[in-house]
Amino acid sequence: MLPSFPSPLAVHPVPGRPLPFALEFDARAYEHIVSALPSSHETPASWHVLHVAAQQLKTEAASAATVERLLIEEHCADLWRRHGVIPYPYQLNVVRRVLASMNGRAILADEVGLGKTIEAGMIIKEYMLRGLARRVLILVPATLVWQWFAELRDKFGLVATRQRTVYDWERSDVVIASLDTAKRTPHRDVILRQRYDMLVVDEAHRLKDRRSLNWKFVNAIHRHYCLLLTATPVQNSLDELHSLVTLLKPGHLGSSREFQRIFALDARRARDPQQLRAVLSRVMIRHRRGRDTVEFTPRHVHPVPVELTPSERHFYDALTDYVRHEARRTGAFSSQARAIRSLLPLIVLQKEAVSSAAAALLTLHKMLQGSRDDNEQAALQHLLSLGLAVQGHAKADALLELLRQSDEQFIVFTEYRATQHAIQARLDDAGIAHIAFHGGLSFGRREWVREAFRRHARVLVSTESGGEGINFQFCCNVVHFDLPWNPQRIEQRIGRVHRLGQTRPVHVYNLATRDTIEEYILYLLDQKLDLFRQVVGLDEARWTSRVPSFEAAIARIVLTEDSRDAIFASLDKLGSRLAPKANEDPALIDRILGEEA
Repeated sequence: MLPSFPSPLAVHPVPGRPLPFALEFDARAYEHIVSALPSSHETPASWHVLHVAAQQLKTEAASAATVERLLIEEHCADLWRRHGVIPYPYQLNVVRRVLASMNGRAILADEVGLGKTIEAGMIIKEYMLRGLARRVLILVPATLVWQWFAELRDKFGLVATRQRTVYDWERSDVVIASLDTAKRTPHRDVILRQRYDMLVVDEAHRLKDRRSLNWKFVNAIHRHYCLLLTATPVQNSLDELHSLVTLLKPGHLGSSREFQRIFALDARRARDPQQLRAVLSRVMIRHRRGRDTVEFTPRHVHPVPVELTPSERHFYDALTDYVRHEARRTGAFSSQARAIRSLLPLIVLQKEAVSSAAAALLTLHKMLQGSRDDNEQAALQHLLSLGLAVQGHAKADALLELLRQSDEQFIVFTEYRATQHAIQARLDDAGIAHIAFHGGLSFGRREWVREAFRRHARVLVSTESGGEGINFQFCCNVVHFDLPWNPQRIEQRIGRVHRLGQTRPVHVYNLATRDTIEEYILYLLDQKLDLFRQVVGLDEARWTSRVPSFEAAIARIVLTEDSRDAIFASLDKLGSRLAPKANEDPALIDRILGEEA
């Protein structure tokens, strides 16, 4: 029987506090302990404490007195010179912290564009050079498999296997694979039979829900060391943070109930931010852009106002009347969560209409097919006829005019596939070389599209799938053909070009149709909250926690106020409530994570 140790919360409540018992390191004893310990996260805390202590002793034995001089600095110097890699001091310090004080288990939570992949590659290579890791499993979104493969090969001389068959899991030491593939049978079964020295998960915010298949699968993987990469460890609640830390170090924040009792004031606010920051500093590293890391090139934001064509205006106004009528009929202006959910699909119609008539027509057609009410069918049929009668595309005209003013490359983002097709048709007519990027592309096709854009095309027309993970530093112009209302998605889009490796100023063009819901959202996000110029990062939690639904709050204003002036006045009030300077306390995430020394 093992002795009864204190709970994990009592073991390391603050950095630097020693274990409450003494152990001497013995390699054979360590291997025996590891093989004997149960793998389930539900095992008693005492087992976990002993496991952590043994791992800590093993890591310290391999890294003591040598962590200041990293082996990668000399081993990778030629590769870095050849590929133009600049090992920034803050990145090297990440490797030192993970090696010396985090026992190879860390959440790398740097802001978008600061090189989390590079940091992870450095850590993997350093652990291999020190003989601490041989078998490494890297799980990423499917779109990032090739990028990870190329980064490890070119910048660290690591030959990894891009998983293609079920046999790759066992015959390759370093495997890069899609998380979606890995969690499915038969791959899942093979992976769970393996023991990995290191597990790396990119875009780890996909593991935020302990009830999800993703979380349960990753939690079941046998691994000694673990790196979780995400710029957004908290999106909606503190419980997401607890889920990630529990994957990394079970018990570090206690059980879910203990965590809520000790650390959480409510779902989004910490009871004692300083205490939580101290505990998190043992498992999480976060850097922000600035003098202590790297100063990015300037970001210039250009609003591009667009006047709808007469037929587009007629269609939009009729659609707005329909949305307003349906919202009142269904009681969607209520503040209840159920009412908010019924309002959001109506908002989508307006957003689609100012993107392209084609995008709204698809939704209207689906609504008509699903309707059983004669009056509703008549209204939808009328809207369909107006949409089909639309002539011209004012936004496409504005985009072509923008492209004519420059011979540089542009990435044009839209939320809708129908709009993407409409943009491509106009670019074809204008004789402008372009290529499309969307979520329906196969892995190989995605890589081909990226290279074709880099080498040949002037314009990449991308849906939201191009706003995550894939890097386009060779381009410095981003066009928001239509606007996502989520500022994190805005920053993800811009972050594809405004990141490490960008050498030119970045220009962001926001197309917005006048006197529509799009003009009002741009006014709020740009002029009131200044979200396009600043780095948003995790600060979404600063203001989304103040209203039940950001989209619903705006929709109520736009659909209930009687005049343009009244709409702007109400938006001013909402912006004042949400603006960072209006908060009585610092932002939640800033208080929790802060700037780590």
